Amino acid sequence: MKCHKFYDANFIFNGNGIPQYDCGGIVKPDVLLYEEDLNEQILEESIWTIQNAHIMKVAGTSLTVYPASGLINYFIGKNLVLINRDETPYDNIANLVINDSLGNVFKNIYL
Repeated sequence: MKCHKFYDANFIFNGNGIPQYDCGGIVKPDVLLYEEDLNEQILEESIWTIQNAHIMKVAGTSLTVYPASGLINYFIGKNLVLINRDETPYDNIANLVINDSLGNVFKNIYL
């Protein structure tokens, strides 16, 4: 986080203790962690992609953590599919809702 370098997964898996950069900073995964701001460019590209999609599949999320969960509101396509173990606030607008674990759903799709 201090020197903004990138390392591959092997650096983390083969290291000992808390992974650190050469500069002494802690290695942070290249993912968005809870309460971190979304990258504005990625957010704009996501909105454009969602607005132009014909089908949107949303899987493995309760759709309750904002702002990411609000992205579903940009979908204007024909088919919305929600796959989640529990109900979501958007189940009533989806064309297809599957209440099951992702593991069970994908295992049955690829048989």
